[in-house]
Amino acid sequence: MIDLKQLREHPQRYKDGALAKRIEVDFARLLQMEEDHRTALTQRENLRAEQKRLEKESGPQIGRLKGAIAKAAPAEKPALEAQLKELLDRPAALKSQIGELDAVVARLEPDLHAMLLTVPLPPDPDVPVGAGSDDNVEIRRWSPPGFDPAQPFEAQRGFKPRSHIELVRDLKLADFPRGVKLAGSRSYILTGAGMLLHQAILRYAVDFMVHTHGFSPMSVPVIVHERCMVGTGFFPAGREQAYHIEESKRGGTHDLFLTGTGEVGLMGLHQDEILDEASLPLKYVTVSTCFRREAGAAGKDTAGLYRIHQFDKVEQVVICRADEAESRAWHKTLIGYVEQFLQSLELPYRLLQCCTGDLGPKNADMVDIECWMPGRGEAQPGGGFTGAYGETHSASRLYDYQCRRLNMRYRAGGESGKGATAFCHSLNNTVAASPRLMIPILEVHQQADGTVRIPKVLRPYMGGMERIG
Repeated sequence: MIDLKQLREHPQRYKDGALAKRIEVDFARLLQMEEDHRTALTQRENLRAEQKRLEKESGPQIGRLKGAIAKAAPAEKPALEAQLKELLDRPAALKSQIGELDAVVARLEPDLHAMLLTVPLPPDPDVPVGAGSDDNVEIRRWSPPGFDPAQPFEAQRGFKPRSHIELVRDLKLADFPRGVKLAGSRSYILTGAGMLLHQAILRYAVDFMVHTHGFSPMSVPVIVHERCMVGTGFFPAGREQAYHIEESKRGGTHDLFLTGTGEVGLMGLHQDEILDEASLPLKYVTVSTCFRREAGAAGKDTAGLYRIHQFDKVEQVVICRADEAESRAWHKTLIGYVEQFLQSLELPYRLLQCCTGDLGPKNADMVDIECWMPGRGEAQPGGGFTGAYGETHSASRLYDYQCRRLNMRYRAGGESGKGATAFCHSLNNTVAASPRLMIPILEVHQQADGTVRIPKVLRPYMGGMERIG
């Protein structure tokens, strides 16, 4: 959730941010509702203060008046009784007014809260303006020695590349028909060396982050409360992508949701906590099964391992101090880790600066990393494909957007407990999502004889196997 004080003081910044992200928000209604809510709260607190003051002061006055009435002459009693009635009626009148304001607050709060959740984090000023992914800007490319994605695969390797669908079929690495039989469309079964390669990618990615870069490995739930999905910014905008477990219909107290990324569990670890500043930054990595409905993706990448409902992902998350320069530095660092990782796998890739229209509600900035996949792109008349880059990673900078929603703060000043608190900043980036990452590994490292060379860094995780096939 965004900072209400900032919204009141700088409404145009949020209006411009929503416009740049192509997200519709009724700011006129929101700001009016917020003002009405704030006014009702202020009036209620003032009346409650008056109520307490009267309770303190009226007791002795009531006692004196009752004594005076008992001793007063008949002609004096009506005036004294009127004073007593006024004293007795004022608290009741205040209670009634407070009750009316309670009703106003209760009526406004749900709608105000729901509207605030739809306000996106404004993009950083240096993010290019654009409508969607077609307007993203390439930052740089990297390719291993001896391979250039700009040149035809066949001209460099001497044979036409096969797609990963052909490779997994011929090498018996996956079984799509049985996957569909078990779970429907976009389902699969990894078999034999395919399963070994999948696990090797995940295990190497975790070791890479833990042993090389000092991240703390964590195992987190993939079935979570709705609040975790709201807190991390995946609801309400992405609700249609999540699998919903309706426990409330079976007598449960609340529904649950399957997460689409380990980021949800990692960020939810410290919700409603005040961290010690000295403990920051927190560097977490997890490997988890992820579930996505792929709503709205009908007809897109329906075959193969690119766009599927269930996959496994190694995710890195950093929680740091509320400092823009520190957040920006960590963003570059997380991207650097992934570049090292992909280079060790000898995979060509490129970095794309996402434009405002491709950031989504929660990101101030996002950089996508796409790997070269020879089996993507346009089909060639004589067989094979032109090849194309496909997204494999996204590195996000969110500032305090998630941490406000999760109520995750830190206290400055060490262990004294006397320093001011501030909302943390958060960042995240994919380390490896498989089986999608298997696609460039299989296609880039395929050989003329139909085998696939296994990158050296993965061989220890595959029992020393050097080739598949």
